[in-house]
Amino acid sequence: MESHLPTLISDLALILIMAAVTTLIFKKLKQPLVLGYIIAGFIVSPYLAFTPNVADEHSVEIWAEIGVIFLLFSLGLEFSFKKLMRVGGSASITAIFEIVCITLLGFFTGKVLGWKTMDCLFLGGMLASSSTTIIIRAFEELGLKSRHYVKTVFGILVVEDIVVILLMVLLSTVAVTQHVGSGEMIYTVLKLVFFLILWFLMGIFVIPTLLKKAKKLLDDEVYLILSIGLCLGMVVIATQVGFSAELGAFIMGSILAETTSAEKIEHIFKSVKDLFGAIFFVSIGMMINPSVIVEYGWVVLLITLIVVFGKFIATALGALLSGQPLKQAIEVGMSMAQIGEFAFIVATLGLSLGVISDFLFPVAVGTAAITTFTTPYMIKYSDKVYLLIEKILPKKWLEYINAYSSRAEMPKTETDTRKLLRKLSITVVVNAIIIISIIVLCTIFLLPALDKTMDGILPNIITLAAGLLLSLPFLWGLIFDNPSDMSGLKLLKSEIYNRRTLLIVEIARMLIGLILVTYLADVCIGTKLTFLIFLPLLLIILIFLFKKIKNIYKSIEKRFMQNLHGREIAAAEQQAPMSNIRRRLHSRNPALTDWDVHLTDLEVPQHARYIGRMLRELEWREKFGINVVYIKRGEHIIYAPGPNSKIMPFDHIGVFTTDDILEKFKPAFQAEQKIQHDYDLEDIVVEKICIDFDNPLLGKSIKNSGIREQTGGMVMAIERINNRILAPDPKLVFQEMDIAWIVGEKKRLKKLKTLA
Repeated sequence: MESHLPTLISDLALILIMAAVTTLIFKKLKQPLVLGYIIAGFIVSPYLAFTPNVADEHSVEIWAEIGVIFLLFSLGLEFSFKKLMRVGGSASITAIFEIVCITLLGFFTGKVLGWKTMDCLFLGGMLASSSTTIIIRAFEELGLKSRHYVKTVFGILVVEDIVVILLMVLLSTVAVTQHVGSGEMIYTVLKLVFFLILWFLMGIFVIPTLLKKAKKLLDDEVYLILSIGLCLGMVVIATQVGFSAELGAFIMGSILAETTSAEKIEHIFKSVKDLFGAIFFVSIGMMINPSVIVEYGWVVLLITLIVVFGKFIATALGALLSGQPLKQAIEVGMSMAQIGEFAFIVATLGLSLGVISDFLFPVAVGTAAITTFTTPYMIKYSDKVYLLIEKILPKKWLEYINAYSSRAEMPKTETDTRKLLRKLSITVVVNAIIIISIIVLCTIFLLPALDKTMDGILPNIITLAAGLLLSLPFLWGLIFDNPSDMSGLKLLKSEIYNRRTLLIVEIARMLIGLILVTYLADVCIGTKLTFLIFLPLLLIILIFLFKKIKNIYKSIEKRFMQNLHGREIAAAEQQAPMSNIRRRLHSRNPALTDWDVHLTDLEVPQHARYIGRMLRELEWREKFGINVVYIKRGEHIIYAPGPNSKIMPFDHIGVFTTDDILEKFKPAFQAEQKIQHDYDLEDIVVEKICIDFDNPLLGKSIKNSGIREQTGGMVMAIERINNRILAPDPKLVFQEMDIAWIVGEKKRLKKLKTLA
C-alpha cells in the first residue's frame, strides 16, 4: 500500500536537515549562523540543479512569514521601551544622525545607479541598521565587552531597532499608496505614534495584571501558549488597523518585556524563535539567484564600500556631535560598519508587497556576508585608525573637539519650571490619547452596533453615557493632575515656577479636555444639546464627584506604575548601590571624563588562579594601577574592600580605571588554573590495599605517602585490627596489617600497585 506524504513535511525535513548541517559547519568555523542558514536555503533552492530542492515554495513562504513575526516578537522581548528611555542623549543623537545619513546615502546611490524610486527607498531602509548579533560576537571574541565605548554601541543598536521598525511602517505605507507626499507621511507618523502609545498603555495596564493574578496557574507550557497567542493576537490587531504584522509582534514583545515574567517567556520562547527563524533565513537563501549575483557583483562591492565607509564616517560624526571624545567616536564608528538581519526583513517586506526588484535581495545578502567578515577587523584596528586620524587632523581641530567634548560632558541643570512642564506634557498626552481612543471606540463601534438594535435617541444617549463614564478619570487627569501633587492654583502662586508659562499650560489643558468631550457629545446628541444640557451636567459631576474621580484616577495610575516598574523593583535593590557609586564618582569629579576613567564591573571566573587570595597578596593596585571599589558576592556588597578581603568565584568586582589599563589588567584577571577533565561518576571507585611487612607505605604518614600526588586518590578510611578510622588525620602513620580504603579515578588508582 503506497502512503502519501504531504510536500510540506518533506520540505520541512529537507530544510531543517540542511540547516542543521550548515549550522554545525559554521559553528566549527566560528561564523554567524545566519549566513549558514542562507547557504542552506541556496542549496535546496531551484537554482541548484544537482541537490534536492523544495517542492512547494509557497508553503515555505508562509512558514517564513511566521518566522519573521516570531523574530520581531523575540526582539521586542529583548527591547523594552524603558531601555530606549535609558539609552541617553549621546547614543540617541549618534544613532539618529547615522540612520539619516546612511539612509539618504543609500537612496541617492540607487538614484545614481538609475534604479526606480521604490528600490532606492528600500535600499536606504536596508542599510539603516547594523547587526547586533555580529557586533556582540565580535566584542566577545576580541574581549572588548568591558570597554567604555561598548555601552554607547549597545545604546545605538537599541535606538536603531526602534527606528528601523518605524521605517518599515513608513515604507509599507509608501509602497501601498505609491505616494511619497509629506501630508501622507505626517498622517502615518502621527497615527503610528498614537497607536504605539495606546497599545503600550493598555498593554502595560492589562497584561502584567493578568499574569500576576494567574501566576499560580502558569507553567512553562501555559507561558509558551499564552505568549504565542498574545503575539499573534496583536499581529491581527495591527494589520486590522493598517500596520504591518511585524510591528504588532514587536509591540507585544516590548509589552511583555516590561513584565516580571519577561526572562521566563524569553527563555521558553527561544526554541520556537530559533526554529522559525532558521526557516525564515533558509527561505531567504532560496531566493538567491546565482546569475543575478554575478550580474550585480560590482553593485554588491559598491554597496559594501558605502556601508563600511559610509556607516563608519556617519556614526563617528554623530558621536562627535553628541559630545563623545574623538577616540571613542572612532571606536563606535568602526564597530557599526555592517548590515545585518533587518536588511533581509526589509527586503522581504518589499518583495512581499511587490514593489522592489528581485536583484535587491542578492545585493543585501552579498553585502551582509562581506561586512560580517570585515567587522571584527574594523573593531580590532580602531585604535590604529584613531592614531592615524589624530596625526592627520590639524592641532586646532583636535583642541576644538576636546573642548567640545568636555563641555558636552559637563552636567546640565534643568530649571524647576522645565521639569514640571516635561512631566505635565507627558500627563496631558497620555490622558488625551486614552480619551481619544475611548471616543473612537464609542462613535465608530458602539454607536453603530446600538443603532441596529434600538430606535430613536436611546443609542446616542447610551453611547454618550458610556463614553463619559469611561473618560471621566482620564479627563480629571488631563485637566487637574499635577506631578507635584499640588493644585493648579497653588502651582500658579508658587514662586519657584514661571507663572505665565504655567497659566498658559493650565488653560491649554482645560481647552483640550473641553474640546474632546464636546466632540463626543456633539456626535451623539448634537451641538445644541451639548451646550444646553451636557456641559452644565459635566460641570456638576466634576464639582460633586471631584474626590471620587480623583481616587479612581490615582488607583489606575498606581496600578499602571506598579506594572511598569514591577520587573525592576528587585533588581533595583541590588543594582542601586553600584549605580550610586558611579554617580557619586562622576558627579564629584566631572573632570575624570577627560581621563577616560570609568567604573567597570567584572565577574571573577570560576577557576581563576587567584581564587581565595587576599587583595594585598594580589597587588593589583601596585602592578596595574587598578582600584577595587567594591566586591559584590551574591546579594552582599563590600564597599572599599580592605587589603585582607578575599576574591571568590563569581564575585563581581568594581574597578575604577581607564580602558588602556583595563586591557593590560584583563589577562591577569581572566587567567585560570588548569583543571583536570571531568570524569563520569562510573569512573570514581573505591580501592583497598593491605599494608603488609614489605609494603613501601609501611611507616609512612598519609601526608608523605605520595598517594594523593601520584594517583589523585584520597584515603577515606583505615581498618586497624578491630577499629575503623573514618577520615583519618593526614599525620596518621600506616602500620602493619592496616587496610586502607582509597577513593579516586579508576585508571589513576592503578598506580597504587606501584606504591604498594
